[in-house]
Amino acid sequence: QVHLVESAGGLVQAGAFLRLSCEASEPTYNTFNIRAMGWFRQAPGKMREFVASISWTGDTTSYADSVKGRFTISRDNAKNMLFLEMNYLEIEDSAVYYCAQSRNIGQTSLDEAEVGAWGQGTQVIVSS
Repeated sequence: QVHLVESAGGLVQAGAFLRLSCEASEPTYNTFNIRAMGWFRQAPGKMREFVASISWTGDTTSYADSVKGRFTISRDNAKNMLFLEMNYLEIEDSAVYYCAQSRNIGQTSLDEAEVGAWGQGTQVIVSS
């Protein structure tokens, strides 16, 4: 079973930049580099929602409309790392952000129904 650990989020002002990272570790066979990865978030009182996903190769990405053009997802398969660069943060971006891994191999995107493993979540608070 993969273990996903997100970096600390933080409290930032609107318009600021923040970078999240997620490190994956597996006790036996490493499958990070053959599985799609993604970021999801959940704001207080709201359902968890998709933010961004990246294919196992890293050459295909997809984004929620609300973050398109501001957020960038990337991965480093050599280091088992996933990243989310968040520019021009808005108050509405405040949420707990979760790193996620697909339960399937070789996908180009990831939706919540396909998630096989979740990180513990990291809090991002954007203030005015």
